[in-house]
Amino acid sequence: MTDDTRPAPRLKVLVYSDDANTRQQVILALGRRPHPDLPELEYIEVATEPVVIQNMDAGHVGLAILDGEAAPAGGMGIAKQLKDEIFRCPPLLVLTGRPQDAWLATWSRADAAVPHPIDPIQLAESVIGLLRSRVPAAP
Repeated sequence: MTDDTRPAPRLKVLVYSDDANTRQQVILALGRRPHPDLPELEYIEVATEPVVIQNMDAGHVGLAILDGEAAPAGGMGIAKQLKDEIFRCPPLLVLTGRPQDAWLATWSRADAAVPHPIDPIQLAESVIGLLRSRVPAAP
């Protein structure tokens, strides 16, 4: 017998920015479920680098979205550190200051980059692309 009363598993998405408005823009752009093939998202809002590292080291994050314009620690530097230090690091998406900064995101070893101002469609497409091959389809 199966227990159908269990909640469906959620995918934890870390959203890092020192700006609460940027974090809210990301969360509102993606919503609870950006695609029917993906599980529901649960957000972890983070405003400081040490908390990003703590959450990523814990191993429960399925995707991290890092603001490249955050201060004092930018998301690109954090992305590079995470890729260098975490074995099988989950996918990282960096928010860049402008489209021309995509090369910096490549340097940081981020898996994807989306420029400010955040375009909800572009962000959702990038996130779906990163997660589709890594996450089993939702029931």
